[in-house]
Amino acid sequence: MIGLYVHIPFCKRKCPYCDFFSVCADAQDHVRYAETLCRHIRIASEKYPQKADTLYFGGGTPSLIGETLISDILHTAKDNFGLDDAEITLEVNPEKRDIDFDKLRKSGVNRISVGLQSANDDELQQLGRLHNVSDAKHCISAAKSAGFDNISLDLMLATPLQTKDSLKRSVDFCAEQGASHISAYLLKIEPDTPFDNRPDKDLLCDDDRQAEFYLYASELIASCGYEQYEISNFAKQGFEGKHNLKYWHDEEYLGFGAAAHSFIGGRRFYCGRSFEEFYARSFTDDGLGGSEEEFLMLGLRLSEGITHQRYRQRFQKDIPDHILQNAKRLIPSGLLTVTDSGIALTKQGFLLSNAVIAKLLS
Repeated sequence: MIGLYVHIPFCKRKCPYCDFFSVCADAQDHVRYAETLCRHIRIASEKYPQKADTLYFGGGTPSLIGETLISDILHTAKDNFGLDDAEITLEVNPEKRDIDFDKLRKSGVNRISVGLQSANDDELQQLGRLHNVSDAKHCISAAKSAGFDNISLDLMLATPLQTKDSLKRSVDFCAEQGASHISAYLLKIEPDTPFDNRPDKDLLCDDDRQAEFYLYASELIASCGYEQYEISNFAKQGFEGKHNLKYWHDEEYLGFGAAAHSFIGGRRFYCGRSFEEFYARSFTDDGLGGSEEEFLMLGLRLSEGITHQRYRQRFQKDIPDHILQNAKRLIPSGLLTVTDSGIALTKQGFLLSNAVIAKLLS
């Protein structure tokens, strides 16, 4: 089974830290974009006649285009890729108080991902968010009233004004709201964004500060009953994000929309960050995918790491001996563990994952 990703690149206003492809547009643009998405989905199903078991609407702010267009896209995907008993996720931002969650639920959406980022109004203002904590409570309550029991909340770490006390308030808020899943991401300063020009940029990017907030957040979230299963993701038992697990397990998926990436048939390709390329259905080849190195790099993002069993299932052979020997040399550093099950990074290892993985592959 493959996964499907649909990129909706529309926002009311672009956040000052955001580097995703997103723009402000009117309802007419929303309709044209959605209709084109449906056409592209139908074309892709003819080329790749496979079944899918996850669908993820990301953005941008997917809920901004309205429940009717979301439903149209979703049903087109179902008609062409099955999606039987699938996890179907929609990202929403809390500032839109008129989201019809009942209609979304009836259309087939069964997982909501809320762009909370913080449960402190002053931090939300610093992040340029359009919602406040009251809006977030309303959004979550409305989703729960419509029958959604799989609700993920996003948090940002090491942001302006954030303290350990305010971070604890945000984590406690997520737990009190009954979130089934929490994604906690370190703020990354992207080039050519307004945050890139902030006078306190060096403080926000300070490695020690970021490590302190990351480790503290991991401890707090775990204490609330969530299990960390990936570098930035925590879930109640059984509520791990199935779609994103496809990425980390290096499984195949099709992406639709401007700036969306795909990995299928052993190749990676993507649509460029422009509406011209999207409407022309123009793709850029990104080379082969699914190599042993790629599998290791992605899998080590997971708390379970790379297991011998999964490696054998994928490549019909054991984890290469030089990888195991490199891993064993790193055990004293406390950055990873090597067990009978396989290789896994520790929380400290997650913070230095790129460097650790480079040493493993050397």
